[in-house]
Amino acid sequence: MAVRSTAAPPTPWSRSLAEPDIHQSAFVHSSCNLIGDVHLGANVIIAPGTSIRADEGTPFYIGENTNIQDGVVIHGLEQGRVVGDDGQKYSVWIGKNASITHMALIHGPAYVGDSCFIGFRSTVFNARVGAGCIVMMHALIQDVEIPPGKYVASGSIITTQQQADRLPDVQEQDQKFAHHVVGINQALRAGYRCAEDLKCIAPIRDEIAKNYTSITVEELDRSSEVASKLGAETVEQVRYLLEQGYKIGTEHVDQRRFRTGSWQSCQAIETRSLGEAISALEACLVDHSGEYVRLFGIDNGRKRVLETIIQRPDGVVAGDSSFKAPAASAGAYRSYNGNGNGAVASGSLSAETVNQIRQLLANGYKIGTEHVDERRFRTGTWQSCQPIEATSANEVVAALEDCMVSHQGDYVRLIGIDSKAKRRVLETIIQRPGGVVVAASNGKAPAAPSSFGGGTATATATSTRLSAEVVDQLKQLLTGGFKISVEHVDQRRFRTGTWASAGQIEARTERDAISAVEACISEYPGEYVRLIGIDTAAKRRVLEAIIQRP
Repeated sequence: MAVRSTAAPPTPWSRSLAEPDIHQSAFVHSSCNLIGDVHLGANVIIAPGTSIRADEGTPFYIGENTNIQDGVVIHGLEQGRVVGDDGQKYSVWIGKNASITHMALIHGPAYVGDSCFIGFRSTVFNARVGAGCIVMMHALIQDVEIPPGKYVASGSIITTQQQADRLPDVQEQDQKFAHHVVGINQALRAGYRCAEDLKCIAPIRDEIAKNYTSITVEELDRSSEVASKLGAETVEQVRYLLEQGYKIGTEHVDQRRFRTGSWQSCQAIETRSLGEAISALEACLVDHSGEYVRLFGIDNGRKRVLETIIQRPDGVVAGDSSFKAPAASAGAYRSYNGNGNGAVASGSLSAETVNQIRQLLANGYKIGTEHVDERRFRTGTWQSCQPIEATSANEVVAALEDCMVSHQGDYVRLIGIDSKAKRRVLETIIQRPGGVVVAASNGKAPAAPSSFGGGTATATATSTRLSAEVVDQLKQLLTGGFKISVEHVDQRRFRTGTWASAGQIEARTERDAISAVEACISEYPGEYVRLIGIDTAAKRRVLEAIIQRP
């Protein structure tokens, strides 16, 4: 099979006329373009329609067993180099056993380490991605160094080192998935190379059947089975707790003792593996069927976070934290001091609020809190709580709790602050009088006063499906000059983060924005829908809030 490879053209910065160096075991599709000083290691597969062009930045290195999939573009700037694993300088270095998937862009100077997975349409530019990293779809990695073994979610924009350093670790099932992709492509490489030789077809089929991958379809489907049994939100909560370094605990109580709050511990969960933690949770649910079971995280100071009831006596496994216990001590958010004594806060932070905190910190924003009593609420005369200087999600959650406890019976709201631009990027009410803490994106409109913030605009009068908090977020986005869009995803794809855009909202008024968002919710019943705020000047998202769940 003829390979379209050519020497680099003569230029002022390169007169070597270098040609590609292709290992004899590699497969390069005839529709690919290979130009210049490109080294392809053993067993590399280059799929149709790729462009690997070392005519400006040069040289390129692609390590053994790596697959470069359809439509990938690899190019480099004339200036700028990275140091490869061999100690030499390259415009682009891609290690061994890596997967650069469909339509991705790797633009030098760029380094992609061994066993990395770069998802569909993601971009790596002027950056280093450490070994074993998983980068999902439509992500941007620029001007940073990603530490080894980190996970970058779909749609992420990582442009500061602070964001890169806070990325979560890759989980075991992610590593298995990446290994599976490499195995699949090795089978394809062998099959393509032998397609024109009838003598080798049978042995290759046998080899594929035995060796091409260690992951069966049943194993790949197991995570979906777990998610459907426990609920996607519960699985994501467990993942988050493990990523943040918390220990995981579970407790159970029968219906008679539920009102007194006399919970008993299940078997301790010591594992750091998501799969093993899920199995332990399922075992607790089975052992105590017909009872309440709750999940919580424990930090090093023995403080509890994110208490969530995940099973009720009727056998229903809940996926969120919206259940209200009949007794105050049963469903409240419980904090513990160094002596082990508990202090019950006025409510529990929702998973959405915790996710908002993580997003704000990841984007380098500061976080503040404000409170106001019922009388002053309509005039918008909010007062600040103690300033939050922490950069850890755990410490910020603790500070929010302190503010909520100190101002029980008041409204409390979470503030995101862009200190460089000196403006607020988010305002979300997280506590109301009476101790009720409303999730910012539960998709249901709570009973709320008709005015928010400064009291000059109606909040819920124009909305029958959105919560007052979501309406307030729309108002803040419009006031801040941000673009608004909506994304949706079905239950099956929710865990993989493959959200689809429902389009940008061009509304100029609060009423028009509410109508447009409500129309999106109506269009995608039974799916997750989230609201997106976009700072077009900085080209980054300032808000992601789920506003509808299945």
